[in-house]
Amino acid sequence: ICEVDSSRDSESEESEEESPADTSTIGIFSRRFQLSVPKLTSRRRVVQELLSDLLRVSHSLFSDSFFPVLEPVIGVGSACEGWSPHKEEDVVYCMFVPLKPPHGYAFHLEPDTMQEMPQSMRVRVELVCTCTREQPDQKMLCFLHHSQEELQRNQVASLLHTLCTGPYLDGEKIALWFQTFVISAWSVVPQSRHYSMRVIPSSRSCKMKLMRASGRSFFVELVFSVQQGDSDIFLSSQPAEALLPPSTTWLESCAVAEAKFFKHVSMQAPAHSCHLKCLRLCARLLEGSGLPIYALKTTVMHLLTSIPLSEWQHKYLLMRVDDIMCYLRCCLEEKRLRHFFFGNEDMPKEISLPPAFQGAQPLNLFQYLAKDPVAQTKALGEFDKL
Repeated sequence: ICEVDSSRDSESEESEEESPADTSTIGIFSRRFQLSVPKLTSRRRVVQELLSDLLRVSHSLFSDSFFPVLEPVIGVGSACEGWSPHKEEDVVYCMFVPLKPPHGYAFHLEPDTMQEMPQSMRVRVELVCTCTREQPDQKMLCFLHHSQEELQRNQVASLLHTLCTGPYLDGEKIALWFQTFVISAWSVVPQSRHYSMRVIPSSRSCKMKLMRASGRSFFVELVFSVQQGDSDIFLSSQPAEALLPPSTTWLESCAVAEAKFFKHVSMQAPAHSCHLKCLRLCARLLEGSGLPIYALKTTVMHLLTSIPLSEWQHKYLLMRVDDIMCYLRCCLEEKRLRHFFFGNEDMPKEISLPPAFQGAQPLNLFQYLAKDPVAQTKALGEFDKL
């Protein structure tokens, strides 16, 4: 999932911007808005190699423990999708770290009825008997059937007593545990010979700044997640901006499904598709307008399933940008923008969604405008200035 192939896009951008077409309107836009981000792919590989090495160290340290099992990372967000709206020095490479229960435990996802936020859930941790494992010669204590004295004598710490609050997985405790691990393990990973690393304080994720001797640096954020069944929908430890739910509240995230969608489009689109460049250009145009970048991303995903991919060749870039801006304008007028992953009949079959998503009524991302006419008028005014 994290191998979103934007290399063709980057290569085509470099060749296009060095051609005589630089004098065209498209060339002017490309230079003015710095649309080419050729280092996204190479730096993403560096990040993935680093995290792969870190997880290898974690498995060797925690294989016989009762800490969560860390699965291979999944690249999410604009930098891993190949279109980051930010300048090169401000790009953050976001990675989901899926958590699986260790031996002797099970995770159960349940709605968080204490919260008013939609799609908020909790991860209940339950003990599972390990007395009848397939490998009876392996010495593993069972939290259900061994005495407290025996557990304490062997200094075995329960997951419920370390990274949970009550019976629920705690995002803040997991973040602190992993940050401590990263600091202690950094010196043994190969990347430590080429980069210095600083952990940036974060309550529910692990943020790192990697710096080379030359002074160049970039940022990585690890977000802890729990998969919903076998679907591409995960629960995320990192709350949305301006939201600070309890540390045992995990929010449903479509970030993995979005990354998978862009990978699907990349594989199906023409070699010189402009859809990523359209995203970058429109994000730059909307900068300062107050319109959420996620609304832009949702708009482009809808148009990628309604406009044939053959019509996204580079020569159609300005036409597609016009389509995107017109679509957004109509949505603002109607105070309605459908969430891409709820009740969408045009969803590619490669995307795996929970049954509740498939049959749900589409969520309206502009519901807040429908409730606040003043906010809608302001949004339309700012948009029209563009």
